Amino acid sequence: MLRELHISNLAVIEEAHLEFHEGLNCFTGQTGAGKSLVLGAFEILLGLRSGADYLRPGADESRVSGVFELRDEPTASAVSGLLDQTVAAGEQLLLTRKLHASGRSSFSANGQPATAAMIKAVGELLVDVHGQHDHQFLLKPSNQLLILDAFAGCEVLCAKFSTLHRQVGEAVRRATELRQSANFRGQQIELLEFQAQEIDTAAPVAGEFDELKDRHRRLSNVQKLKRDVGQVYSALYETQGAILERLRAMAHVLEQLAEIDDRLNDPSKQVTSSVHTLHDVAMDLARYLDRLDLEPEELGEVEARLNTLNRMIAKYGSAAGPGQDPLAAVLVFRDQIEAQLRELRGQDADVSQIDQQIAGWRAELAEVGKQLTAARQAAAAKLRPLVEKELSELGMAESQFMVDLLPAEDSASGLELVEMMVRPNPGQPARPLRKIASGGELSRVMLAVKSILAGSDRVSVLVFDEIDANIGGRMGTVIGRKLHALTGDAPKPKRGKSAQKNSHRHQVLCITHLPQIAAFADRHFRIRKDVDGPREQTRTSVEVLSGDPRVDELAEMLAGKNATKTTRQQAEELLHAAGR
Repeated sequence: MLRELHISNLAVIEEAHLEFHEGLNCFTGQTGAGKSLVLGAFEILLGLRSGADYLRPGADESRVSGVFELRDEPTASAVSGLLDQTVAAGEQLLLTRKLHASGRSSFSANGQPATAAMIKAVGELLVDVHGQHDHQFLLKPSNQLLILDAFAGCEVLCAKFSTLHRQVGEAVRRATELRQSANFRGQQIELLEFQAQEIDTAAPVAGEFDELKDRHRRLSNVQKLKRDVGQVYSALYETQGAILERLRAMAHVLEQLAEIDDRLNDPSKQVTSSVHTLHDVAMDLARYLDRLDLEPEELGEVEARLNTLNRMIAKYGSAAGPGQDPLAAVLVFRDQIEAQLRELRGQDADVSQIDQQIAGWRAELAEVGKQLTAARQAAAAKLRPLVEKELSELGMAESQFMVDLLPAEDSASGLELVEMMVRPNPGQPARPLRKIASGGELSRVMLAVKSILAGSDRVSVLVFDEIDANIGGRMGTVIGRKLHALTGDAPKPKRGKSAQKNSHRHQVLCITHLPQIAAFADRHFRIRKDVDGPREQTRTSVEVLSGDPRVDELAEMLAGKNATKTTRQQAEELLHAAGR
């Protein structure tokens, strides 16, 4: 609901601070006093008017601020999403718009900058202004559909249809993408299969590459190894005067000398140990030379294998890091190929599976759509006499109301679009609600529809302008009662009776010239225009009326400036009859 409205330097309003009641709030005042300016300020705040020509002469800046209270979680969540900030249910939302002398305009929400589009979208959630055709929630066919569905109680069907419609759309897009990429996918499969076969044919083994490099190095130097190792072996063991032969002689001499002088025991033992060690070395070299005589074709085989592995590494092992086995990277790549092949081959099967899903979902979508259509048709038929009864009570007895269900193509909302139609007078064609020319007619149709749909309407603040155009006092009482009924707060009964107070469904703001309507207000504002000061500046002020001042205002609305005691009694009777 709207808690407060602050206006400064807007046209003839220098400063105004309005605190609203949660029920029916009425604005009265003489013609030209500025009642419509208050409504204009409200529209400027919500981005429904540019406000370029509303800056008060001589002022550098004009400001309009509104304090809203968000009472339910769905609305708070939607507002939070639109403003990209968190506003919880039960918290207040401060919207502000500034108009600058330079022509620049700025918006903010709870002190944070906002765009005009953001504020306008928030305004459509919170406020429904009747009297300005382009900015009314109920005039948009998409919103009419939401309200009809709420009236029909088919929100669950709507949600199911929307979910199925989204699933079908996503599946169709996926199947289309798969079919369009079939040729490319075939080329990818062919390439991957070739790569997989090439790696499988090479059959690399982790660790094999380093082993082969070592073996190739040995095989490439086998003659040098045989020659040099043979020379070392001969010098140690085979030639005349070999090192081992001479060491044995030295060891024998030292053994004999150690028997003479025991201080030679250690040197003797060390030389003897060296003889044994070098003998073992000589035997190892002999065995090494025996094994070194390998098949001559082995070098060619090793070189061919290394060439194969080097080709695999160059093509598929580039991911190996320093110190890593490059063949391990080739094997990882082979695993990746297999995974890609499974996915690509599976996509061909996916197309067939997706087609089956689409067929099933479309059949279910058609069935849900039929159920939804039937529910909407029943709701439209039920709604028509209820609205026409309200219109009759509002002085439009000849008017006809209907809800047209028009076929829709590929809509997430159902198989049809909704257009609320009105035939104001016999002999005239029925016209869409959004194309009704008369502001007073439109407001009364809105009031009739709102009276029926109040429980299912999401917007909490309703603003009515021109609703009393071309009607008399008797009809004013009817309209006043219906406006107040929209708030969900039953008027106080006449003496001797009791009444229960319902929870507020809507907060209503109404500009009126009829005392019969104003008498139903929970809060009565009077707009007054004065000319004062040496330069005779025009100022508009707003005051809340209660008690005798309110009776005086109603009496003046009844009889003009020359209100009498009898007129005041009539005003009091109006308040009494309205439960005020």
